[in-house]
Amino acid sequence: MDKKFANLVSSVVPLPIENIDTDQIIPARFLKATTRDGFGENLFRDWRFGENNQPKADFVLNNDTYKGKVLVAGKNFGCGSSREHAAWALGDYGFKVVVSSFFADIFKNNALNNFILPVQVSEDFLQKIFRAVEKVPSAAIEVNLEEQFIEIKATGEKENFDINPYKKTCLLNGYDDIDYLLSLRGEIEAYETTRPFNF
Repeated sequence: MDKKFANLVSSVVPLPIENIDTDQIIPARFLKATTRDGFGENLFRDWRFGENNQPKADFVLNNDTYKGKVLVAGKNFGCGSSREHAAWALGDYGFKVVVSSFFADIFKNNALNNFILPVQVSEDFLQKIFRAVEKVPSAAIEVNLEEQFIEIKATGEKENFDINPYKKTCLLNGYDDIDYLLSLRGEIEAYETTRPFNF
């Protein structure tokens, strides 16, 4: 998996539901695995499948009309428990970006730590995305991490978003916390040579 986040242009999967919690993202009964692989097949499991594991035709992930690496959801996405598995499931399914007008803090941090970019926009801009996709299901958006903006390509409407500078550096370079420290190894070693040691 390429961990680096490049400039992304993608169609979107719209999920205009508010207060989506982590148990809806990945139900608790699927948390037994200790690796991050395979969680995507159970993403939104109880919304995607009914009795006898039959796909529910009215759920967006079962609709071939909507595809893309960007999930656009209603406000307060990722509330509830702190389970990191929610980010694992989204990433394993193939999402690189989640857009909402508000994220639960713990989910936001878990997403960033798993190389998924949570883009928080105004409620007005969120509704503009939903309207654009309703009009043209294949409507694309651009997510530019370097310049920190999101744009609806069909209309040219854009909005800036905030991100922690450290997490931005990590995403742009594909660094986890250890990778980031290793990237500074030369600077750390140079600094250590200037320090007096008293034993």
